[in-house]
Amino acid sequence: MAGSKFVTTTAQEPDTAPTQTSAPVAANTPPSAAAPQAEAVIDLDAVAHNIGILREHAGGATVMAVVKADAYNHGAVPVARAALAAGAGELGVTTLAEGLELKNAGITAPVLSWLHTADSDFAPAVAAGVELGLSSPRHLAAVAAAARQVGTAATVTVKVDTGLNRNGVSREEWTDFLKDLARVEAEGAIRFKGVFSHLAHADEPHHPVIDDQRERFTSALEDAERIGLVPEAAHLSNSAATLTRPDLRFDMVRPGIAIYGLSPVPDLGTFGLRPVMTFRSRVALVKKVAAGEGVSYGHTWVAPHDTTVALLPVGYADGIPRALGGRFEVWLGDDRRPGIGRVCMDQVVVDLGPDGAGVREGDTAVFFGDGDGDRGVPHAQDWADALDTIHYEVVTSVRGRTIRTYVGGPGGRS
Repeated sequence: MAGSKFVTTTAQEPDTAPTQTSAPVAANTPPSAAAPQAEAVIDLDAVAHNIGILREHAGGATVMAVVKADAYNHGAVPVARAALAAGAGELGVTTLAEGLELKNAGITAPVLSWLHTADSDFAPAVAAGVELGLSSPRHLAAVAAAARQVGTAATVTVKVDTGLNRNGVSREEWTDFLKDLARVEAEGAIRFKGVFSHLAHADEPHHPVIDDQRERFTSALEDAERIGLVPEAAHLSNSAATLTRPDLRFDMVRPGIAIYGLSPVPDLGTFGLRPVMTFRSRVALVKKVAAGEGVSYGHTWVAPHDTTVALLPVGYADGIPRALGGRFEVWLGDDRRPGIGRVCMDQVVVDLGPDGAGVREGDTAVFFGDGDGDRGVPHAQDWADALDTIHYEVVTSVRGRTIRTYVGGPGGRS
């Protein structure tokens, strides 16, 4: 790996050329005077660390790093490069556009795209070497037609529905689908690579449905082999199964959220994962508020005594849910400080206490990051608990005027 690097991009344009460089820094380093007002710091060394943990749990199985949804809002191309440099063997995305983005960035590792309508234009993806997931007879016909148009066999992996009842070839269609698949492969329009499925209860490692799905998946593989379709890659495990169910490894595992340092089964601990995203802001204003004065719209919070508050220029337009008003803390002035009043479109207010805790305008407030306990830096799980949701939603919601900054990681390897 090359030395650490520091680059920034906008949240809306995560893969543009770097707009800022400086000496190597750590994710918890205070920003300079020119730093963004709102920033998502993405630690690519943490990505590498997490891939290492997942590889240990995967045993001999290949790790497919899932970088869908712009790598869970962390930046698909930088995260993909970091994951591959750390030993991931393949990449997974949902849409064709996501797959093409990786290929257009010069990434040569296998990229599987698995969610698209049957009337999608598959030709550019086939021409670029994006591997395609097939979920119905209509998808098979459309991909085969695109391959004939391009003059290149499409590499395909079939998704079989084993009980999630979402995407995938149904059990009722499976036998006929395999026959059609064998015929199209014999014609040379496709290259059959593998079979995969997705678990419904992976975050409950001992749930009986997991065993049912494993049996159905194994049966589906046997059906394929009986007609001469022998997969080189069978995969069923997501992050939770990779970390808790070694019996589900097969040839490949397909982790997503764990790559970003968030536990797929929070009740079982962190598994040694390191959060990749630190969401932070600079203090725009520090001011006194007298006892009895209200703060923010509706005065839902009224000062019980004379106090000092800090204004942070980040709001619900940038990824702090309005429903979080009065229910979150930030790390500021070497301690947790409570958010007070309503979350506004552009700003939130935190209480510093009567003495102001030594906080000054320009200081850094961390909304969430690599949390280290109840009194340390908050964690994305803290927001998830307060909102009765999951940390996936928390990290993928950071947006708007938030600037994404990269630290650590490989020097552009693919």
